[in-house]
Amino acid sequence: MKDDATLPFSAQDFRLRAARERAPLDGDDSYGDHRFNPQHPRLALQRELRDAAVLIPVVDRGKDATVILTKRAERLKNHSGQVAFPGGTIDPTDISPEAAALRETEEEIGLDGRHIEVIGRLPDYVAGSGYRIVPVLGIVEPRFDLSINADEVDAAFEVPLSFLMDPVNHRQDSRMWNDREWFFYDMPYGGQRIWGVTAGIIRTLYERLYL
Repeated sequence: MKDDATLPFSAQDFRLRAARERAPLDGDDSYGDHRFNPQHPRLALQRELRDAAVLIPVVDRGKDATVILTKRAERLKNHSGQVAFPGGTIDPTDISPEAAALRETEEEIGLDGRHIEVIGRLPDYVAGSGYRIVPVLGIVEPRFDLSINADEVDAAFEVPLSFLMDPVNHRQDSRMWNDREWFFYDMPYGGQRIWGVTAGIIRTLYERLYL
C-alpha cells in the first residue's frame, strides 16, 4: 500500500504541495476576478478594497481528502444562497488573516480550531465585489462535529479534492452585468453550484499547487 504522502489527493500530499508554495507577495494583485474580466467597468467602481480571509479546509480522509464548503443562508443581504468557503471580513481584533479565517469558520459552522492545522496560504484574491481575500490553507482532522449557524449558513458539505483539482471540472461561464459580459469559473457538484469568487479561488489553488 502506498504511503498517503505519495497519493495525489491525500491530505499529506496537500501538505507537501503547500510547503512548496511560494510565499505570497504583499500587494500582489495577480489573482482575482480581473484576470477573467480585464477593463470591465464593474472593477472601475471599486473603492478601497476591504480585507477578508477564508479557510480552505482540507479534511484528512486518507487517500481521498475532501474540502468543506458552505451554502450561505438565503436570508443574507449579500451573496445569499451562494456556495462559499467559511470566512469573512478581517476584524481589527484579529491578529492575522489566519486568526480571522479560524474565527469565522468556528462562528459559521462550529468547526473548532483545535481540529485545524494551518499549513500556509495562497496569494490574495481580489474579488469584483470589492474584497481582498486571503485564502488560508488548513488540514482538518476527521474527528469533528459541525454546528451550523443558521443566521449565516444553510448547509455545509464536503467535495472531493480530486474533483476540485481536475481542470475538466473548471467550466468557464458568464452573465450580463450592466450590458457587459462578466466571466467566471463554474464547477457544479452534487446539486450545488460552485461558482464566482469561490470557484476562482479553487482555480488559483489548482494553478499554484497542482498545475
